[in-house]
Amino acid sequence: MDMPFWVVIVIVLIFFSGYMAFRAMQAERKLEQEFIEKEGMVYIQRMQEEREKREKRKRESE
Repeated sequence: MDMPFWVVIVIVLIFFSGYMAFRAMQAERKLEQEFIEKEGMVYIQRMQEEREKREKRKRESE
């Protein structure tokens, strides 16, 4: 099996490129998950504030 050296280099670079793409995809997924969690906490906080406002209005009207 006598392959030119540049063919071996190209094959190695293809595998390396695939590996780096996989790592980038994982990092992007992690960032997206963190963003979703952060936005979810903001939403929950808004719901709690709204609930407190409604309870306060209810107590004041009584």
